[in-house]
Amino acid sequence: MPDALNGAHLAVWIIAFVATAGVIVRPWKLPEFIWAIAGALLLVVSGLLPMGGALKAIGRGTDVYLFLIGMMLLSEVARRETLFDWLASIAVRRSRGSARRLFVLVYAVGIMVTVFLSNDATAVVLTPAVLAAARAAKAEPMPYLLACAFIANAASFVLPISNPANLVLYGHHLPPLLRWLGTFLFPSVLAIAVTFVVMLLVERRRLSQPITSEIAQPHLPPGGMVALAGIVVTAGVLLAASALDAPLGLPTCLAGIGTAAVVLLVKREAPWATLRGVSWTVLPLVAGLFVLVEGLDTTGVLGTLTRALHHASQSDTGLTAWVAGIATGLIGNVMNNLPAGLIAGQAVVQGHLPLPVVNAMLIGVDLGPNLSITGSLATILWLTALRREGLGVSFGQFLARGALVMPPALLLALAGLLLTR
Repeated sequence: MPDALNGAHLAVWIIAFVATAGVIVRPWKLPEFIWAIAGALLLVVSGLLPMGGALKAIGRGTDVYLFLIGMMLLSEVARRETLFDWLASIAVRRSRGSARRLFVLVYAVGIMVTVFLSNDATAVVLTPAVLAAARAAKAEPMPYLLACAFIANAASFVLPISNPANLVLYGHHLPPLLRWLGTFLFPSVLAIAVTFVVMLLVERRRLSQPITSEIAQPHLPPGGMVALAGIVVTAGVLLAASALDAPLGLPTCLAGIGTAAVVLLVKREAPWATLRGVSWTVLPLVAGLFVLVEGLDTTGVLGTLTRALHHASQSDTGLTAWVAGIATGLIGNVMNNLPAGLIAGQAVVQGHLPLPVVNAMLIGVDLGPNLSITGSLATILWLTALRREGLGVSFGQFLARGALVMPPALLLALAGLLLTR
């Protein structure tokens, strides 16, 4: 029996590894969700994971699915109503012909969007606007687009609402807002500042080129104004939900549906074109990743991890926090930070881990994925937005930048966290 169990565990690990590698490498250019879903189905069909366990794992992501639906609807409505082109023209005109100034504007706006709307909103809503701005300015777009990707993770632990992974790790027990700010504001400032400085150094040549600033200001139609109002209202709703310690998915979904409905009513259009523009494949990708994590849990890895963290934290809490934060950050790049956050959250609950260790794991979950292009859902959404516009970034190209940006930001953020505890 032990041999059979060990064989089953090995099979689970092989399936999870191949599926995750497929998500990262995309052999034959197949979409990421196909590999995640194929791995999840294989676990169930082979009997390695009961159907009930798979459904339970999928159900854990309900709040995340609703959150993503709302954000993607907002983004698609804004894109169709030329809100992004309008915002892009404002940014380009304010840059006054300086690529560096345009980069600073993009980075600053990225911070605001991430903090008050979430890092997924930065990937889904801001990226098309930034690409439009770069094209309008006749600038090389990649430095600005990479800024969107990196700030989406670097600023994603300023507030509880800044990253859905925060909800996954803490579950329904998010710390109160003031305590959250007291814990994470200083580490967030360090992460944001270091990421900015490294990006400026890395992209200094491309940001030294002149750009165009004299462009026509496009007219914003009524639908665009409704989309802008919907985004502002959504930010307010998310802040209110966070203050009330309420789930964020349903309010975000309702805000997106409501905004889309108002625009369609004003224009007297059917919803089909808008719905076709949404990247629905992100939802099965997330669901598949949750199922893969559930499969790994059956191998006993979660129990082993929990016991190891519990014993280590009893011996040296500070050192355990450092190791847990770095390890969580690296693991998030291998399996994506949402399932990594789920594993970490379960370890927190079962192991009764001390708060410094939990907080360090959160920084690892949020900031660590800046290393690879599939490390976080935000970067996957960012990549999807680029592909839609005919652009692409390979795993190696992103890794070359991430290897410079992520390590100093993660180490300084963890240092800032442990200095202020």
